Amino acid sequence: MPLAIPNSPVKPRPQPLVAARLQRLLASAAALFLLAFPAVSPAADTNNTRLLTPADFAAYAKKNFWDANARFHRRNHDPQEAWRFARACFDLADFATNNTERAEIAEQGIVACRGLIEKEPGSAEAHYYLGMSYAQLAQTKSLGALKLVDQMEEEFLLVRGIDASLDHAGADRNLGLLYRDAPSFGSIGSRTKAKQHLQKAVELAPEYPENRLNLIEAYLKWNDRVGARRELRGLEEIMPKARTNLVGDAWACSWFDWQNRFQKVKKKIEEPSRAIESPRQKEP
Repeated sequence: MPLAIPNSPVKPRPQPLVAARLQRLLASAAALFLLAFPAVSPAADTNNTRLLTPADFAAYAKKNFWDANARFHRRNHDPQEAWRFARACFDLADFATNNTERAEIAEQGIVACRGLIEKEPGSAEAHYYLGMSYAQLAQTKSLGALKLVDQMEEEFLLVRGIDASLDHAGADRNLGLLYRDAPSFGSIGSRTKAKQHLQKAVELAPEYPENRLNLIEAYLKWNDRVGARRELRGLEEIMPKARTNLVGDAWACSWFDWQNRFQKVKKKIEEPSRAIESPRQKEP
């Protein structure tokens, strides 16, 4: 993106809550997304964590929000604390119980990011979490969500030009999801662009499970079982290392989500293709 990069930018910590949920945030044709957590036990798939249920994840996000809010205001809106607060807003908004609550939280993140962008227009983190905050706000809109989709695209394209590696190739990952799930008529939906960016995310951060899961789910959506199988093999190869590296409370919610999605795509890929079933196989 054609913006000046600030001196010595501080990289954000990996964001499992952000990365693991954007796919749900963008899952409907109008980009009104976010499904409820699946009912599957994560105990076997989270390491060194006390967080095992959606209620635990919500409490964790709430505590992080108030901690980040306190730091942001106590340090007189320090630039680095601004995007960290916006990140915490995004995470907490995931657990909002109604549109009013979600919008109020998202707006706080938007204000924090816009303030930072005024001071540091080349801040990849500010543009990134501004786009993520727009995603949360979009869930509270109807037709207005389509305008926010365009704004999300703009922010992620900016981030891609400043720091494509941010949040495990988050800009390409989120652009891929936008193009995959937004309507092609009257919005930005495009299978070609979706494939390009989802593949780029895997290329830039191949050991991050979310990137491969998104691409597998896209291939299945497009009925490309060959591509889905190929990426599933890649996912199975990187999982052991990911389980070693991505541990603790910060990653508990991600593993809860990833394991459920992994099981679903694996089952679907291993099912016999209807296109090659014989009439005998189809008999009751």
